[in-house]
Amino acid sequence: MFKKILIANRGEIACRVIKTARKMGIATVAVYSDADRHALHVKMADEAVHIGPAPAAQSYIVIDKIMDAIRQTSAEAVHPGYGFLSENMKFAEALEKAGVAFIGPPAKAIEAMGDKITSKKLAAEANVSTVPGHMGLIADADEAAKISAQIGYPVMIKASAGGGGKGMRIAWNDDEAREGFQSSKNEAAASFGDDRIFIEKFVTQPRHIEIQVLADGHGNIVYLHERECSIQRRNQKVIEEAPSPFLDEATRKAMGEQACALARAVDYTSAGTVEFIVDGDRSFYFLEMNTRLQVEHPVTELITGVDLVEQMIRVAAGEKLPFAQSDLKINGWAIESRLYAEDPYRNFLPSIGRLTRYRPPAEASSAEAVVRNDTGVFEGGEISMYYDPMIAKLCTWAPTRLKAIAEMRTALDAFEVEGIGHNLPFLSAVMDHPKFIEGTITTAFIEEEYPEGFQGVELPESELRRVAAAAAAMFRVAEIRRTRISGTMGNHERRVGSDWVVQAQGAQMPVSIDADRAGATVTFADGESLRVTSDWTPGDSLAHLNVAGRPLVLKVDKISAGFRLRSRGADLKVHVRTQRQAELAALMPEKLPPDTSKVLLCPMPGLVVKIDVAEGDEVQEGQALCSVEAMKMENILRAERKAVVKKLNASPGASLAVDDVIMEFE
Repeated sequence: MFKKILIANRGEIACRVIKTARKMGIATVAVYSDADRHALHVKMADEAVHIGPAPAAQSYIVIDKIMDAIRQTSAEAVHPGYGFLSENMKFAEALEKAGVAFIGPPAKAIEAMGDKITSKKLAAEANVSTVPGHMGLIADADEAAKISAQIGYPVMIKASAGGGGKGMRIAWNDDEAREGFQSSKNEAAASFGDDRIFIEKFVTQPRHIEIQVLADGHGNIVYLHERECSIQRRNQKVIEEAPSPFLDEATRKAMGEQACALARAVDYTSAGTVEFIVDGDRSFYFLEMNTRLQVEHPVTELITGVDLVEQMIRVAAGEKLPFAQSDLKINGWAIESRLYAEDPYRNFLPSIGRLTRYRPPAEASSAEAVVRNDTGVFEGGEISMYYDPMIAKLCTWAPTRLKAIAEMRTALDAFEVEGIGHNLPFLSAVMDHPKFIEGTITTAFIEEEYPEGFQGVELPESELRRVAAAAAAMFRVAEIRRTRISGTMGNHERRVGSDWVVQAQGAQMPVSIDADRAGATVTFADGESLRVTSDWTPGDSLAHLNVAGRPLVLKVDKISAGFRLRSRGADLKVHVRTQRQAELAALMPEKLPPDTSKVLLCPMPGLVVKIDVAEGDEVQEGQALCSVEAMKMENILRAERKAVVKKLNASPGASLAVDDVIMEFE
């Protein structure tokens, strides 16, 4: 077994590999850019080597710099994680030439499967069902439109060397095909250094289901069942689960056997994933094979009990797989929610900055439930604009799917993140969505269920009452604390009244509080009483309560005459006032937001790639105005209405902050 391995990656996956290596007694080497000097993976590793400037193209994906770090530290093997150099054949060849083990597949398998065009041809030869498309090279945007029309719209435009949703666009007509081709080409060049593009038929109402395979160097290949990855946004996975709620045993077996056959055809070793699109009739079509560890691998580990990183290391060291296909059973259900540094209230645009608060829920494991959080950040750390926006993967496991969802709801409510925009409210909203609970989802779920973007969650009345009762009880506790601090003499508890009006989500709810040493009973105007118990004390940012016999977790911030409370995806300003205070508050005028109709504001921190208009141009609704790149994604900003460009305030190459004015209109 290896004594020392280098992890050619960063963030949560580097930390994940270090944990398994430590468990196996293997020393680890981290590499880091200028931006990651104080990163968590650097702190966790036994050694760390600086490899260059912040942009990945100048550090993490420069093969010579990684090879130099290997020489400096005498590492015997390299785990590439995912992204960066994980599917780079030249990197695998360089390691082989240097006599360093690659904790991944052979270079020839990477070449065969890592290129999506070649992989589809090989899949067809291996009798794996494939999606119709054009696998040849495409010269320009006009040819892309011509090919797309021949295939039949809609089509998917993809980067051949792509992954993680980068370099992918759906086109429904010739104009979108031309524009999508160019954007995909730009993103592919920036992210992978390879701008080749291919086009295939886009299967409508599809589900994205993938098979995890594992192979050793002794001819043994197994599949570790499937993962459902249909909850996606911009072709980027957001929530995954294992197993799939859609597959039956026959389909699972057929997909698994095809995945193993494809792996065998290219002499595959190590962990890999074969991705399929599955339609409503359970017909499945090969999409691609990822010759690396997947982001969502934890859910497979949770239902099989197999540490995939450990098996990758053991296979690279020449060991045989310790199990056969018949040994791999499905135990329970696991769900993964990806925590992204993206603001769901601003169309999920990237957010950067300092994590002023980062408190994940406590990890735990029992026969009834598991909570696991794979992360690469810490409180006080910086979220950089240079890398992927994912900052953690929160996973839960339980014996059944519904229980796993319930565990995820509680874990999300208890996850505290402040200082940046993040998608925790959206993840909570999905966990409560009827279609997700039923398992009737497709890759169009987010687009169809949130066509106007995510506007937050409005709690149903029953849940709102539970929050209102909790707020009233908490406010009473805070008021008692306040009167004691003020130095008022006498029986302090009697100075705090029992009748209040709780205002939340546009509702006015008069309540009466009957408190005792164990908690409080909150009674509403219609006579309904809810019992509230908790050990919350004023100043705590997280409240674990029991309301009406059920647990309730609230993130708490103090505001004037109440709290900002966040739970189950809802973000509420809850005011608790006396009857007279409530009457006066109702008379206060509402503050109107500023008029921004005559300016184009930068919606996220990023780099201006290009400006598509000039001063004096008349623009139409939907017309592209400029492109801004952030966290490896190119975002096209469009005109919301007909207007004339009055002034350009930014030019290509400019680095902008949120709400910087890009251009003004007459």
